[in-house]
Amino acid sequence: MGRRLDLHEKLCELLGSRQVYFQPPNGLSIRYPCIVYELNDVKSRYAENQKYTNKKAYQITVIDPDPDSAIPDRILLLPLCSFDRHYTTDSLHHTVYKLFY
Repeated sequence: MGRRLDLHEKLCELLGSRQVYFQPPNGLSIRYPCIVYELNDVKSRYAENQKYTNKKAYQITVIDPDPDSAIPDRILLLPLCSFDRHYTTDSLHHTVYKLFY
């Protein structure tokens, strides 16, 4: 299985449902709570003038009507995951993380 698909399965496991969406198209009917994620960056490392690794960074957004949801805390436990920001729109709490995977 590919790395992104492994990440998808891990996010489904942490959420406890299949309501995990990779770069969802506009107009998609989304049920909450959910996780929306997208490729955000690729960091390359070099040594001796050679690229030897690429690490993909994903923006992961937990969207939940519950302001005290435990889901964001579960996401934050992932290795190489850091908090980015939190905001509320239409009574839905969005917690955004950056994850290198």
